Amino acid sequence: MNIGPFVLSNPFFVAPMAGVTDRPFRQLCKKLGAGYAVSEMVTSRPDLWDTLKTSRRANHAGEPGPIAVQIAGTEPQMMADAAAYNIDRGAQIIDINMGCPAKKVCNKWAGSALMQDEALAMRIVDAVVAASAPRGVPVTLKMRTGWCQSEKNAVVLARAAEQAGVAMVTVHGRTREQGYKGEAEYDTVAAVKAALRVPVVANGDIDSPEKARQVLALTGADAVMIGRAAQGQPWLFREMVHFMATGTHLAPPLVAEVRHLLLDHLQDHYTLYGEYSGVRTARKHIGWYVKALPGGEDFRARMNLIEDCEAQSAAVAHFFDQLGEHMERLPQRGLLDGMNREKKQMETSE
Repeated sequence: MNIGPFVLSNPFFVAPMAGVTDRPFRQLCKKLGAGYAVSEMVTSRPDLWDTLKTSRRANHAGEPGPIAVQIAGTEPQMMADAAAYNIDRGAQIIDINMGCPAKKVCNKWAGSALMQDEALAMRIVDAVVAASAPRGVPVTLKMRTGWCQSEKNAVVLARAAEQAGVAMVTVHGRTREQGYKGEAEYDTVAAVKAALRVPVVANGDIDSPEKARQVLALTGADAVMIGRAAQGQPWLFREMVHFMATGTHLAPPLVAEVRHLLLDHLQDHYTLYGEYSGVRTARKHIGWYVKALPGGEDFRARMNLIEDCEAQSAAVAHFFDQLGEHMERLPQRGLLDGMNREKKQMETSE
């Protein structure tokens, strides 16, 4: 599929996740098969553009294109200015955040809160397209199904966005009211796909190659976007690519490969964040990698006490070296789930 002039290699995308999809994580996912990745959201407030947090989020050094930057805000002109600012710094695609359910975002009427005010939402879309289109930069939109169960207006907004010039629409199959609770529904995504000519992407609860294929079939969507399921298992994208092409599963990754991937990820992470922030923000990534592995919970507890990048990296290497003495590959995902359920049952019975 295409986003404007950009041809994507496959329909498996990395979702923009605050505090997660930074440059090191995006690069890793792309290396492991993701066809497209969107940055974590960047504020439209110009007084925050020069902060360390925003500068890190806007860092795309060495990242393979297309470079997609998500912007968030409530003022049309401010959003247009943010689009121009990020284009000047290398953005090739601008994504409008109309899907974030976080209270700190919605309380300021940004993110999915914009779905309550369709007129304002469309003024923002018009302004961002007007700032981006003359420079040859496509604009995309990420939204939810609606604000709440009784107000699902994704189809109405998606149609209006397409008419305004938006090149792609992504729909998370939950309302803002749901947050990440319950199960995603895909009927609304299918309705949006049926109503539009531009590509539509399905998002929400897509956590396996089988689920990706099922959602593509149910919705008719052009692609799927994977968020939380990619945390700690970025190789999920190549598994999806292989499964869609062959109908068969790849073997789980080698322990030695995961060791190498994680250590490389950590070095990129430390380079971006520095010693103090790097060792702390890396903890969540390490935790996601090891949480389902034998001894992972105990290791995570010990690792969270380490405050030195070199020591943290050495501890990770030692953990996987020990793991590699007992198994060549990571356990099958289903087997891991069963092991974790059995462990929880034993802890409950005790």
